[in-house]
Amino acid sequence: MSAQFTVLPSSAALAAAAADRIVGSIRNAIRRRGRCVLALSGGSTPRLVYPLLASRPRIDLVDWSRVELFWGDERGVPPDHPDSNFGLARGLLLDQLPRVRLEAVHPMPADAADPDAAAARYEAELGRVLGVRPGGTRRPRFDLVWLGVGPDGHTASLFPGADALSERRRWVIPATAPKSSAVASRMTLTLPLINAARAVLFVVAGADKAQAVRAVRVGSPALPAARVRARSTLWLLDAAAAGEAARR
Repeated sequence: MSAQFTVLPSSAALAAAAADRIVGSIRNAIRRRGRCVLALSGGSTPRLVYPLLASRPRIDLVDWSRVELFWGDERGVPPDHPDSNFGLARGLLLDQLPRVRLEAVHPMPADAADPDAAAARYEAELGRVLGVRPGGTRRPRFDLVWLGVGPDGHTASLFPGADALSERRRWVIPATAPKSSAVASRMTLTLPLINAARAVLFVVAGADKAQAVRAVRVGSPALPAARVRARSTLWLLDAAAAGEAARR
């Protein structure tokens, strides 16, 4: 379960490698199990990757009618808000994809008036799609969970020192981002659910992530991203995030 790290020379190369990996994972899941259940990333990196998934040749390599789309986390804003992870995906990816089934797109209801009840409904939706009962000992298994990482080492909406890191039973919970964040109210998948995935893909760009990446690579338990230990965990980094840019 040890993580693998691959460094790409630029953000453009990183985006291409990530898009190819996502397409390959989707195709492999469809070939083996007839469909792919994918959790999309939040944050800024999808802005680089979504246009590549939504254009040729990659868009034609996937039967999008066999893909179930969930999210790793969401901000507590309406879907049309500029800070919405779903809104970003809809504008840059979902509206471009052929044969996507509306019932296979599962946005997180992070802006609901009752966050706990909304998280429980999302758990139930996950359980229905993946055939696992919430509250039991089995956990749903995503084919791929795509994640990013923040400069503080957070991933999804799992922040350093947060109570959410100690959650062991629930799959989806409300979360609170630090006060410095533009949107404090969040909803997130939990570590047990993320770690149950068949594969996790981190896509990380920018020198502001280099310190967090170094800490993850030495296994710092203080960082949420370092606690992600799925059966297959791959980190794709650009040179700046890997801390290599300064040495060139």
